[in-house]
Amino acid sequence: MTTEYLIRREMEHVLAALTPSNRLVCRVCLQTGLRVGDVVSLRTDQLGRQFWIVEAKTKKRRRVNLPGELLDQIRAQAGEVWAFPGKRPGKHRTRQAVWADVKRAAKAFRIRQNIAPHSFRKIYAVELMRRCGDVRRVQRALNHSDCATTMIYVMAAELLDAKQRRTSKSS
Repeated sequence: MTTEYLIRREMEHVLAALTPSNRLVCRVCLQTGLRVGDVVSLRTDQLGRQFWIVEAKTKKRRRVNLPGELLDQIRAQAGEVWAFPGKRPGKHRTRQAVWADVKRAAKAFRIRQNIAPHSFRKIYAVELMRRCGDVRRVQRALNHSDCATTMIYVMAAELLDAKQRRTSKSS
């Protein structure tokens, strides 16, 4: 089952209900469009305002930009090796741990959509599309090989937004 796009209000509720370290992971996903697996496996020594990573899924190289405030927050909780240390020594936080926390937070707010950490990547894509209006730019930012994949992200959000506008008008 695919994850879904969240409206900003729901996203803020979910973020507020997450544990502080998982909230930080999701904020990085929101800010960069990275997949959660790539975020949790960031090494402390590679962090900077700009840095390069190789995405685990696609094996493509990508430049990442982090705002100074977010970078400072990551560094403040980072371990010696991993930016997001896990419970076990020498291991990074798992994407499954972040997934479980996002699911718990969504359930606490009775959010019906199927959301997961990947939903934050979709929010990044939609917000970038709204800012720049260029689907090819969004495609490059997400490292999608096919523009159709990017369009799935953007169109699902547009349909949800239209549905919510209709619902709020009828209330």
